[in-house]
Amino acid sequence: MDLYHSVIGRAEELGGSSAPRRYPYDPSRAWEDTGAFELVMLRDAAFELGGGSKAAVNFTCVTTSPALVEKDEILLYGPDLGELKSDSDYVRITLLRVGDIESDDEDDTEQAFRAIQNMDFVKYRVFPKGFMIRTSSESNREQVRISKDAVRSGISFERIGDDFIRQYKQDPNVLAVKLIFITAPDADYAGAKKCARTAHDITMSLTKILEGMPTDCGSCSLKPICDEVEGMKELHFGKEKHTTE
Repeated sequence: MDLYHSVIGRAEELGGSSAPRRYPYDPSRAWEDTGAFELVMLRDAAFELGGGSKAAVNFTCVTTSPALVEKDEILLYGPDLGELKSDSDYVRITLLRVGDIESDDEDDTEQAFRAIQNMDFVKYRVFPKGFMIRTSSESNREQVRISKDAVRSGISFERIGDDFIRQYKQDPNVLAVKLIFITAPDADYAGAKKCARTAHDITMSLTKILEGMPTDCGSCSLKPICDEVEGMKELHFGKEKHTTE
């Protein structure tokens, strides 16, 4: 499963000039999850990630390669939540390693791709206490409001990452998760937005391919992403072949 590899290859280049802080996944350290959306009023907020005109980028990529996602871990480029004093640019990248989905059986392959699409919806089921997430899937934005109480209680990206990974690991298809947080002033936020758009287009293309689509490349709106992403065009025509047989 290498459709996302061009994006994954850039993920750790987006964080700026400093080396990241790395934390192994430890479910016992996961930040408290309320299990439901918690409203953090502006008067109770310490700051926002992606607030105002700041960058607020989120995307998910999937691979079967252990070389790209070796183990469960959290990477942080830039200041941690306890170190920020005001609104900050923000990127959260999720890299998921899944089991081998290659199959000659069309139904098995389709189920695998459906599972991949569903993995991204985990972000709508994570509710860290004092960490109010507002997500727009269409624009790939993820804005977060942090409460003053959460900062005083020691909230950190490591512990937020543990909560996210704990939720992802409930899916038996997920073998390993690399979660990347970026707040560094010199990070490539424009590049992160471009990567997010490419990852989004790949996922949307998978959906349309599975639903069936014409093979006239000249009239197809997905031609740019098929041209850019290795393996996408082969998947498209392979699906069409199965459909017409």
